[in-house]
Amino acid sequence: MDRTETLPTPSDPGPPPPATRPAAPPPPTRRSPAWTRPALATLLLATAVLYLWGLGASGWANSFYAAAVQAGSVSAKAFLYGSSDAANSITVDKTPASLWLMALSVRLFGLNSWAMLVPQALCGVASVGVLYATVKRWHGPVAGLIAGAVLAVTPVATLMFRFNNPDALLVLLLVAGAYATVRAVETAGTRWIVLVGVLVGFGFLTKMLQAFLVVPVFAGVYLLAAPTGLWRRVRQLLLAGLAVLVSAGWWVALVELVPASARPYIGGSQGNSILELTLGYNGLGRITGDEVGSVGGGGPRMGGGGGGPFSGQTGLLRMFDGEVGGQVSWLLPAALILLVAGLVAAGRAARTDRTRAGLLLWGGWLLVTGLIFSFMSGIFHAYYTVALAPAVGALVGIGTTLLWRQRRPLPPSDDATVAGARGQRWRPLAATVTLAGTLAVTVWWAWVLLGRSPDWYPWLRVVVLVVGLLGAALLLLVARLPRRFVPVVLGLGAAAALAGPVAYAVQTAATPHTGSIPSAGPSVAGGFGRGGFPGGRPADGQFPGAGGNDGGRDAGGREGGRDAGGRDGGQMPGAPGVGQMPGFPGGGQRPGFPGGGMGGLLDAREPSAALRELLEHDSDSYTWVAATIGSNNASGYQLATRAPVMPIGGFNGSDPSPTLAQFRRHVADQKIHYFVGGGGFRANGGSSAAQEIATWVQETFTAQAVDGVTVYDLSTGGNAS
Repeated sequence: MDRTETLPTPSDPGPPPPATRPAAPPPPTRRSPAWTRPALATLLLATAVLYLWGLGASGWANSFYAAAVQAGSVSAKAFLYGSSDAANSITVDKTPASLWLMALSVRLFGLNSWAMLVPQALCGVASVGVLYATVKRWHGPVAGLIAGAVLAVTPVATLMFRFNNPDALLVLLLVAGAYATVRAVETAGTRWIVLVGVLVGFGFLTKMLQAFLVVPVFAGVYLLAAPTGLWRRVRQLLLAGLAVLVSAGWWVALVELVPASARPYIGGSQGNSILELTLGYNGLGRITGDEVGSVGGGGPRMGGGGGGPFSGQTGLLRMFDGEVGGQVSWLLPAALILLVAGLVAAGRAARTDRTRAGLLLWGGWLLVTGLIFSFMSGIFHAYYTVALAPAVGALVGIGTTLLWRQRRPLPPSDDATVAGARGQRWRPLAATVTLAGTLAVTVWWAWVLLGRSPDWYPWLRVVVLVVGLLGAALLLLVARLPRRFVPVVLGLGAAAALAGPVAYAVQTAATPHTGSIPSAGPSVAGGFGRGGFPGGRPADGQFPGAGGNDGGRDAGGREGGRDAGGRDGGQMPGAPGVGQMPGFPGGGQRPGFPGGGMGGLLDAREPSAALRELLEHDSDSYTWVAATIGSNNASGYQLATRAPVMPIGGFNGSDPSPTLAQFRRHVADQKIHYFVGGGGFRANGGSSAAQEIATWVQETFTAQAVDGVTVYDLSTGGNAS
């Protein structure tokens, strides 16, 4: 072939190039149809409305991260390390990249819910746009629009792009990594594959080892499909690996090399080590369940089937169960069917075939990540599955458009052309039946998922099933229908397939969510529900000391405490496998120690005006205006006072930070004004330092009650040695 000849497009791959042919340049850019830009603009605008409308209703959302954002907005050191407080006693239990974006926004616009959450929403809009660009490049604008729309309305995506967990930035970085992989495969370009490594490295700085789940997929697709020699591909991948090491390793090296006395304690670790946190609590421990100091997961020790009170049951169907199904699995069966159908349609294509490479890229992402989520025995939360949404959307877009093209008979051509196309095209009947069957399976699964919330718009599931099955039947007859009816058939099918996730997404956007375990959509039977309780939300008042039944305020400042999902919350007495909370014998709430969900573990409570006034009094004279057990317990006081509050023991109250000796030294040096009682869990091992500190304070200082909260003034010198 002459080098100036137009190269084949993905939809018309043509004969495979000779094995000895040098790397080909990228295909010339074709002009997109006139409707492409308006359609993309409409998609992005609708996504922005969904993610930005009423964004501040969730208050501080996850107060654990909100407190770190507040700290990073006023302290450069806290910004760099991701400290929970501006006095840098301890970090959050993640790497800090997502906090950097939010802290910069807060520094620009002031500390409020909208300023903190708007970077998350913009990450979501950008993720939809980058996914569209990635899929469109090889598979056309229709496939890109379908992929972007599916991602936008996936309920867990709507939740996470309106929340302050690290997942929003992680998704954007990984989708951008997929785009860079596509560009690298086109030209065997070293710069693009190195960029993949940089993006994955910053993904590590966002949510640690979860970013690496896609690495074997990106590397495998490039190794298979890049149009250059094998050893050059291997050398380029080694350079990409070096880029990962540099872009992620600079921060790890900084933390490890700086003396412990000059930086905050690394939250989530038992040895003040970021490497321990990476490989243990946030690494292999999530797979095996061996997470020292955690209160969830724990493999079989923490509940049947290898899950735990916050993890659900492990197994092949975990992504479809009561807790996870409604978050992400609406189009998951369709994605799996279309992946298989697309690979069969690709047949024995050339090594560099882009249709197959695209399917392997997104199919590998979905299968590797989904299987690890399904079988990990450590802490697992349903919102982790937002990482699956881009792959589901891409596979649905690619597979649907591929089969829609394949349903048409081959145009008249000579035998050589037909031979070259063999394995690239399906018979029209097989493609049509597969499309119709995929739609039927999709609406049946939506009918099942909607049935898990039987009191929530019960008519919707019937409409989805009837319209979807009608659309599937018409798809079987589409070749016989007049041309003007084809858009109607396609519209019926698309509306039925997306009605369920769209309804869940809108409900999610319209509902405030707070706490550490948010969940999209209405409460469901057999799941944790939006409140994080097995079997859905408990009846009001079911648990003694329910936060929201005692006139408190939640972390966002609304009347009535709220649980992790945004509903009226409460303690979970005697949660199976969970250790005792300091000050909460048997898991119940001790009078005088109110807190957020589960004793301050899952959520925070804004203090009353009297308690806030007490903490703020003479606050400039102390490094920490108060100390309390657990990061979430501390976050409510810190966000209310805008002053550092020491979170003893980190998130679970099980980190050895500070030790009793260190705490006593801080008290002697007049660095801590008050100790506020309540909060914290201890389970699955971990340090007893928080309990030792609480006991010493109770034995040494005189307690006072302020609006039902027990407070100790540590500046008095105490009544015991």
